Amino acid sequence: MLFNDLFRESYRTILVKGSDEPEYLPASKPDGLARVVFAHGFFASALHEIAHWCLAGDDRRTLHDYGYWYCPDGRTPEQQLAFENVEVKPQAIEWLLSLAAGSRFHISVDNLAGSGAANEPLFRQKVCHQAAHYLEYGLPERAQQFFDALRHFYNTSARLVHNWTCDKVRIAGAGIEHDQTRTTETL
Repeated sequence: MLFNDLFRESYRTILVKGSDEPEYLPASKPDGLARVVFAHGFFASALHEIAHWCLAGDDRRTLHDYGYWYCPDGRTPEQQLAFENVEVKPQAIEWLLSLAAGSRFHISVDNLAGSGAANEPLFRQKVCHQAAHYLEYGLPERAQQFFDALRHFYNTSARLVHNWTCDKVRIAGAGIEHDQTRTTETL
């Protein structure tokens, strides 16, 4: 509802619940709507896919899945490292959107059938550093709009800094919580 209210008219894009795989479907007609499809009704999947959409530029938003390469679960260590490098910004945005919604964020290396993370502690630190940068200097424009809408809707502004401080330790500090699954809260 919040995403669609913000972006349906201005960007001709809607968020829709899908089944197995999340994806981005550009508008098929000039007056049509693009669709950000999230998996199984999972709240975390919706926030993650929104994060990707918030980063995609005008040209990328005309392409299926933004024209990006995706190597499925079961990646080699080299493929996993490439995956982790491109996931830093989307996961940092997802984390901040989660905080704004009062939801619990989980880092995802998305490689359960493979050998896991290429370097999980480093990946966690990179995501944390990027999220801190966004908090200090601002999110990309659409991400900032959605972040602000979530904070207002969920009334989380007063406790956001406290929750961020606690989350930094949980996600990237000593004694890192290890959870490669996604939150299963439904939207």
